[in-house]
Amino acid sequence: MTPYPPAQRQDIVEEIHGHRVADPYRWLEDADSGDTRDWLAAQDALFRKVVDDLPGRDRLRRRLRELLGAGSVGAPVWRGDRRFFTRRTADQEHPVLYTVDPDGAERVLVDPIALDPDGTTTLDGWQPDKEGRRLAYKISHGGDEESLLYVMDVATGETIEGPIDRARYSAVAWLPGGEAYYYTRRLHARDVPEGEEQYHRRVYLHRVGTEPDTDDVLIFGEGRDKTNYYGVGVSRDGRWLTISSSQGTAPRNDLWIADLSASAPERPELRAVQEGVDAETGLHVGRDGRAYVFTDRDAPRGRLCVADPADPSPDTWTDLVPEDPEAVLSDFAILDGLERPRLLVGWTRHAISEITVHDLETGERLGEVPVPGLGSIGGIVERPEGGHEAWFGYTDNVTPSSVLRYDARTGETTTWASAPGRVEVPEIETRQVVYTSRDGTDVRMLVMSGPGSGPDAPGPRPAILYGYGGFNISLTPAYSASILAWVEAGGVYAIANLRGGSEEGEEWHRAGMREHKQNVFDDFHAAAEKLIADGLTASDRLAISGGSNGGLLVGAALTQRPDLYRAVVCSAPLLDMVRYERFGLGQTWNDEYGTADDPEEFGWLIGYSPYHRVRPGTAYPATLFTTFGSDTRVDPLHARKLCAALQHATASDAPILLRNESEVGHSARSVSRSVDLTTDTLSFMAAQTGLDLGR
Repeated sequence: MTPYPPAQRQDIVEEIHGHRVADPYRWLEDADSGDTRDWLAAQDALFRKVVDDLPGRDRLRRRLRELLGAGSVGAPVWRGDRRFFTRRTADQEHPVLYTVDPDGAERVLVDPIALDPDGTTTLDGWQPDKEGRRLAYKISHGGDEESLLYVMDVATGETIEGPIDRARYSAVAWLPGGEAYYYTRRLHARDVPEGEEQYHRRVYLHRVGTEPDTDDVLIFGEGRDKTNYYGVGVSRDGRWLTISSSQGTAPRNDLWIADLSASAPERPELRAVQEGVDAETGLHVGRDGRAYVFTDRDAPRGRLCVADPADPSPDTWTDLVPEDPEAVLSDFAILDGLERPRLLVGWTRHAISEITVHDLETGERLGEVPVPGLGSIGGIVERPEGGHEAWFGYTDNVTPSSVLRYDARTGETTTWASAPGRVEVPEIETRQVVYTSRDGTDVRMLVMSGPGSGPDAPGPRPAILYGYGGFNISLTPAYSASILAWVEAGGVYAIANLRGGSEEGEEWHRAGMREHKQNVFDDFHAAAEKLIADGLTASDRLAISGGSNGGLLVGAALTQRPDLYRAVVCSAPLLDMVRYERFGLGQTWNDEYGTADDPEEFGWLIGYSPYHRVRPGTAYPATLFTTFGSDTRVDPLHARKLCAALQHATASDAPILLRNESEVGHSARSVSRSVDLTTDTLSFMAAQTGLDLGR
């Protein structure tokens, strides 16, 4: 192995709540310093030297491109006889936003490649007005996710205003007529303390064509916590305004409603629906005038209630669809264009999606919506003016994204739109396995392998174990070029539904956050041990992979159980949990992890912080860190620091590498860049675990 690039170890030790905390690589926090740039250049040269000549890369790259050639299609959003949707064909780098006019003519509205042929511009979100005449959309450049907001005239395709900056994570709620909308925007950097430029959001009323910096009307947010995120919605008839507020990513929110027929849009008289309650609640006023309340209050798996929007206080809520003892409520849609109106309710049962049919008035269950298999369902879409139809996205492990249509008159589900590309998908077998974690908790895991390669087949085989375990996010079946390419080559791919996610509801989430975070890592170790015990793989043939919070997961796994894993891919990770709040969006996550400012919570963090668990003389597994230069969520400094620490400490010959990529951020990227990244990560894991990718 070529010697690692030299990295100075600084003698920095701080006393924090009675703990002596060393930080020898703090200098790598400064991405702009000459020393850091030189170190990154040397790491890049080392990475390319090790990875570029790995066997099977050319064939793998071609196969990934073929599998991604399936493209994608999104469910339609209807405005009268006009619909909006996204689609990506085999030769497109990004999904493109289209509209279909009432005469059936299809037109492109926003094509990221037309805006930027280099492929570094992304479409972050879009929202047509209530009549379908105007479209608000957000784009970002270079992966920074900063979301510049524009408004387009749909008929002509002309941009009529924008960009409005500082609109990251902003919802857009149009008032009827398309002349004004509510949205959220951060305060200007000059108006906030240094280092807090990513915080301090406010809700504004904006009138199209006016100057946002001087003419926007402040509606909400003044004097509230700097990390608050706000959601905003306006009912279809324009009467009811709802505003929600959550502190960072905390699993709770406050909620208000205002009757805009009784108060001006510039001065809505907001009435609290829920305030200071440890629960998440949303409210939608239907065409029938009822308030539909979607909540996990007193129901960790979720329930749907109805109330009078004029007085939607919790003591007036009536259960329409009560909590299910096993399935988690995920979505609903109203089909009222029938003699007996229906309610469709989306669920995930142990990470597998289903839709049930209910009587809209009473909630009585009437049946189920047929779906193609054991997969994942996207948002259920109805026509805003009502009707008997609903549309929803569908995918599973071998099915590219498609859109299905349900007709409540016949009870039939048909394919509305398929992914546009034609691709030969390999045959794979998927099993859901239940295993026991360290504390006796049952955890589920999806295990994918080739035909005839189940537990009774000769093994062990090269395997990848993937997990996330945080922020109430579910890992559900989905079409994945990387999974299919790995399994087709003879490997096993497993996805563990760890605590911290939402696969089993909010209690499952909370069992993996804050002081319970170690449960997530224990669930992951137990998943690895289950794969080994079942003969599917062995420690020297097992790779683990995760990104963002999942990068923290695999960082903790490799420092807690270095003997259990052969290879690690750690992408855009959090790894220095003592200082994570100082960078990126870190302060918005302290309800999930805890804060180092509190002595007790600092104890949780230092107990598992991967950067602080590195021990010299330990034989660490082969590790590849992947970072993205424009990542404004998780600063790449985390990966730089742990990479340097592991390179200094490891007693094994297994490589510790860092792949740094510029002009991309934490999330969306072009297809070509996705293929390049996946080729690098899969070929690295294949070489370490002995998977033959062919030539």
